[in-house]
Amino acid sequence: MGNSLFCMSKKVTKDVGSRSKRMGRSQRKLIAEEESLHRQALAMALHQHQLSQRFEGSMSRRIGSTSSRRRNLPDSFANGKQVPDILENIKSKKIVLIHGEGFGAWCWYKTIPLLEEVGLLPTALDLTGSGIDLSDTNSVTTLAEYSKPLIVYLENLPEDEKVVLVGHSSGGACIAYALEHFPQKITKAIFLCATMVTDGQRPFDVFAEQLGSAERFIQESQFLIYGNGKDKPPTGFMFEKQLMKGLYFNQSTTKDVALAMVSMRPTPLGPMMEKLSLSPEKYGTGRRFYIQTLDDRALSPDVQEKLVRENPPEGVYKIKGSDHCPFFSKPQSLHKILVEILQIP
Repeated sequence: MGNSLFCMSKKVTKDVGSRSKRMGRSQRKLIAEEESLHRQALAMALHQHQLSQRFEGSMSRRIGSTSSRRRNLPDSFANGKQVPDILENIKSKKIVLIHGEGFGAWCWYKTIPLLEEVGLLPTALDLTGSGIDLSDTNSVTTLAEYSKPLIVYLENLPEDEKVVLVGHSSGGACIAYALEHFPQKITKAIFLCATMVTDGQRPFDVFAEQLGSAERFIQESQFLIYGNGKDKPPTGFMFEKQLMKGLYFNQSTTKDVALAMVSMRPTPLGPMMEKLSLSPEKYGTGRRFYIQTLDDRALSPDVQEKLVRENPPEGVYKIKGSDHCPFFSKPQSLHKILVEILQIP
């Protein structure tokens, strides 16, 4: 199965070459205009992240009670003005959003205002060397270093407060790490098509079906980065753009894809290859929920189903028609599920 990624890369490159030959002047002009527009979108997303971290508010009625059984949800949810008051059933209004590999806090730019509109207090963090964090990705070698912004946030949280964590993709390893070290500060942990690892497992192992074994990836992958020189072990990885589009964004809009293309950064390799130490007394007592994405090519639905089967969470939810980035392709469905999980007593 490990060969599938490399075969896909060759096929994508061939297809792109054929299409580029047919591309006319009007198409190139349109692409140039879109790139300009999407760079503006990036600036707006960063502005949202920097300036719009807190919002207090309430609505008029109460959302009905929910259960933790599996659900298939359509991409429809009322806007903020129509949403009933949900805060009555929610113990913690603070929700911390943790991005996945290559992404940054900017990827939550649709999710943040939706959560704020119903009176919640979302915070999107840049992990070390990600987003607008200035750290050198090549210097990040452990999961503790990679997760430091989240750890600092939890350390500074008042003793009487708890938060809900949401981890996307490899960000699932970061919230698992947090659950192990700060179980008393986390009321719920939501894994969004994420690496919900078990004790002794590496985050990379979850992607083995798509990428092959960790050992083979390090030996053969063309996407590795050698920040300390070719004679030293690789320090990070980053897929080429056309491959990323096929793996991550097969249902996302062109605007969001363009935003990602100018915003994504290399992923430090060390944290992805680190085996987590998770205890039943700490991590095992945390309230975990999993959101599956059913049109995901980066972490297939079968792999996600295997994760929840082998490491059962309290609740499992599914989003139809979502790629690996539901915050882009199905933001309303994602929002509805997050609100429902927060309401569970």
